[in-house]
Amino acid sequence: MKRWGDLPQDAADHLSAGAVLDQAEMAVVVTDRFSNLLYWNPFAEKLFGHSGPPGSPEPRGLTPSLMEADHPLAVEAAKQVLKGGVWEGTFEVKRGDGTMIYVRAQAVPLRHSSGAVTGIVITAREAMRSNEREKDRFGLLERIGERLAGSLYVEETLKRVAEMLVPQFADHCFIELMEGERLTRRVSTHVQGWNPPPDTWAPLGAEIRYPAGHYADTALRRQETVLVEDFARTSYPSPSEGSTRLAAEVGLTSAIVAPLCVRGETLGLMYLGLSNLTDRRSPHYDTFDRDFVGAIATRVALAVDNALLFEEERHTAESFQKYLLPRALPQLDGLEIAVRYYPAAPLASHGQGIQTQVGGDWYDVIPLSAGRVGIVIGDVEGRGAKAAAVMGQLRAALRAFAQDDKPPAEILARLDEWTRIIATPEQDDSGEDISVPPIVTCQYLVYDAWSRELSFANAGHAPPLLLADGTCVELDIKEVGQPLGVRAKGVHADLVYKEETRTLPPGASLLLYTDGLVDRRPLRDSGSHPLSDEENLALLCDKLVECSGGSVERIADAATVAVPGEIDDDMAILVVRSSAADLEVEERTFAAQPIMVSEARRMAAEAFTGWNVPEERAELACLLVSEVVTNVVLHAANSGVPRRDLVMDGGALDFDESWDLPGFEDEDEGEAAAEKEFTLRIRRGRESVWVEVFDQDLRLPRIRSAGENDEGGRGLYLVDQLARRWGSRPTQEGKAVWFEIPTRSR
Repeated sequence: MKRWGDLPQDAADHLSAGAVLDQAEMAVVVTDRFSNLLYWNPFAEKLFGHSGPPGSPEPRGLTPSLMEADHPLAVEAAKQVLKGGVWEGTFEVKRGDGTMIYVRAQAVPLRHSSGAVTGIVITAREAMRSNEREKDRFGLLERIGERLAGSLYVEETLKRVAEMLVPQFADHCFIELMEGERLTRRVSTHVQGWNPPPDTWAPLGAEIRYPAGHYADTALRRQETVLVEDFARTSYPSPSEGSTRLAAEVGLTSAIVAPLCVRGETLGLMYLGLSNLTDRRSPHYDTFDRDFVGAIATRVALAVDNALLFEEERHTAESFQKYLLPRALPQLDGLEIAVRYYPAAPLASHGQGIQTQVGGDWYDVIPLSAGRVGIVIGDVEGRGAKAAAVMGQLRAALRAFAQDDKPPAEILARLDEWTRIIATPEQDDSGEDISVPPIVTCQYLVYDAWSRELSFANAGHAPPLLLADGTCVELDIKEVGQPLGVRAKGVHADLVYKEETRTLPPGASLLLYTDGLVDRRPLRDSGSHPLSDEENLALLCDKLVECSGGSVERIADAATVAVPGEIDDDMAILVVRSSAADLEVEERTFAAQPIMVSEARRMAAEAFTGWNVPEERAELACLLVSEVVTNVVLHAANSGVPRRDLVMDGGALDFDESWDLPGFEDEDEGEAAAEKEFTLRIRRGRESVWVEVFDQDLRLPRIRSAGENDEGGRGLYLVDQLARRWGSRPTQEGKAVWFEIPTRSR
């Protein structure tokens, strides 16, 4: 060496840039402007998990190693550096073995001799593993808080905690939560590839009892973070002999126990331990680590508390929804039914905070007269408890309206009025009512399995899908009315909702659904663009055609997963299928004369015999047939004369009640009585028979209270006492009285 600073040639060779970087205990990575890797040193390979020669096509910058949530952060950092700036921050890195660590990185521009920025130079090291721990602490706590804030469920939150702490900060991590008065182990995570043997450390789900004087018991009682810097210098009582033996085998060196406290309540404990299972620069925790873990525990406690509150809210919402929807579907003749309901995913990913999953979608299946059935699908706009409460009121109201057996259009008209009634009362400054009714789409259908007639009315809801003969198409609906609650003032509801009728083919299926089925959001990071509702509907139809020959349960399952993406709104599905075989029915029309009562009974007896109805049940049904038919004949004889127009030559004369036309009334009454008829219809079901009697009298029957000496007035009382159900409904020509008799003995 000739002068100070001059080095021998062999020493200079060892101080080349590559040689120095190969020895550096810091990752050095160089990329071009397009994030292609140009260089990394051996420590970078160890830290990030890269392998292979520089410039290989597989890795692109740090992106493959970064956790998914940090990809946008890396993009923003690259943009800033390529503009000539300097970026520094904390990344989450996933190693090749699946473990996750936090890395503190700095990125600076790589400049050409001309001054142009040609790439990025990144230096990185494991956070909290240098003399800059105080500086690293704030960035690391921020990242940990962000990671925990994105968790909605307790198990997911605890899993994230374990990923954050093992192996970067601990070889062993236990988390125990309070369940009433019990402390239960919920997390037991250890360094990669190692698990405690049986009968040593307590397993998941076990109740944990720390003895008095144990450092964990001290942390729990005092609600403060406790540090055991070196187990070789201290002695504590052990929970069990197996625990003591295993701690000696793995060489447990140091531990920190932090209570999980939030809002004055202790939720549990977080235990971190170091052992000889890993080769660390320092196998012991210090006071700085204790304070840092205590700060982490505060964030963990808050995240766990939020997750517990959310799960409680979710459970309440799901229970609320469960009891608002039908708990069990009725068994109906000539109809197979399958239903599905799925709540929407929480909206946290939308940046709208945690919201309840409950919504306003509903379905219903309502048994009506003589085996007919009402089918309902509806959707209240919005989500949350308010939408569900409105849905519950509308469902209850519609079930009540349906029992009147009115036409579907009339049912929707009444439901529209009810939607306005339940609107939250609001007034403006002048006291005027400005209540805004909820917006509800709804479709109500009535299906008769014996005639296969389907009548329906629609209030702004998506048409059902009809699966028949290997095709899937929307049910042809001519009149789609406005949603409930939006009808303009002055327009009567009867003008808005129109009834239509179709005949359902044998073995055909109908799929009724709410818009959550086709309105999906793409899966995160799927790279796919959102499809339109029309494209989703076409995709749904294709999938349904493939399984149209299967059961209704299979169709419902196929519909649920036919459209890709996450459920953006709650979703209700109802699938019904008509019977492939015709159901048995007997029908005959009689003159409304007393002598025909016995004929009607004879017809019923022959039908019951042919259907092998048990004799006891058949006799009871025949008795009630006699009572109902007798009631119809008696009222037909006593009913008033239909009003007729009297036309004379020279024009119509003004009617005067004092006019007396001898013989006119008697003659017309006889003709009217002779013209009156009734129809007896008997339907056979799997477990019941239904009897219907139709006549032209508009008066609906009612039960009378007959006196001891009255000769009549007990017919409907007998029907009410002996039939399973009975009722009456208006028809276009008059009315129908019906009753149901089970074919099995009680």
